[in-house]
Amino acid sequence: MGHKPLRQEKKLVSSADFLTGSRLILAVAFLRFESTPARLGILVLFVVTDVFDGVLARRVGESRIGVVLDPVCDKLFMLAAFWTVFASGMLNIWEMLAVLLRDIVALLSLLTVLVMGKPTTLPSRAGGKAVTVGQILTLVAFVAGSDLTGSLAWATGAVSLYAIWDYTKVFGSKNAAVE
Repeated sequence: MGHKPLRQEKKLVSSADFLTGSRLILAVAFLRFESTPARLGILVLFVVTDVFDGVLARRVGESRIGVVLDPVCDKLFMLAAFWTVFASGMLNIWEMLAVLLRDIVALLSLLTVLVMGKPTTLPSRAGGKAVTVGQILTLVAFVAGSDLTGSLAWATGAVSLYAIWDYTKVFGSKNAAVE
């Protein structure tokens, strides 16, 4: 009577984290397999695990490690996949930087936050999701051998600029509220 329920502590690891971690195996597989069906299958599995680990985490409860593991696994998969595209010669260095711009800025931001000692998390935003879609479309174009690979990389870079601006706006207002 009148008792407030205690806030439940997050588990260190949840079943969703194993699904998230499977993207590291997919990153290695994308590097190793060269056939079109294999790489398309790997991309489909990447998308499925990326969607369903979030659904599962909301259902069984998020973990403390999942908040960090999810973006790290996503970024490592993209780095491995786009290294493959770059090594094939289908993207030049500028197109590679454009398609990975959001991820590069996210890494630099993470390092800055760690050095400052003010850990923070930002919720996913539509711009960030759009960048991921652009990256996946660029990878599908690569796997299909399409001439659109470079153009999609540049388009993804343009969306990245918006996503970076949007995250900066949110992060700036979040910090202003804390100070």
